[in-house]
Amino acid sequence: MVELRSASDELIDLQAKMREYLENGLQLGWLLDSETETVEIYRSQQPVEMLTKPASPSGESVLPGFVLTSAGILTA
Repeated sequence: MVELRSASDELIDLQAKMREYLENGLQLGWLLDSETETVEIYRSQQPVEMLTKPASPSGESVLPGFVLTSAGILTA
């Protein structure tokens, strides 16, 4: 799951949505925030990891071989 924060979105609302996705079986999700140039990585049964200006978060074991290229997404 990839969620991209728009200028009109409240971060707290998107974070709650990501937690809801986890409660409903999400194994891996990314919340991209171009305003802060961060990616929050949500994994089942793990604390949220925050990366600043990551080049390319991977799909890990959930999506082997998948790489999210954040160039152009996280830059204003």
